[in-house]
Amino acid sequence: MRLLTVHVPEGFLDGLEELVRQKRYPNKSEIIRVAIRDLLRDELWAAD
Repeated sequence: MRLLTVHVPEGFLDGLEELVRQKRYPNKSEIIRVAIRDLLRDELWAAD
């Protein structure tokens, strides 16, 4: 995998950390991977 550095509003980071705290995801990186995958699926890979 490649490294991607992004800046996000503090509230976004707080939300990511809460999801990890609730054990809904193992870490923040996994949340971001899932979000990017879902965006690409919906925006690029969806059948017309």
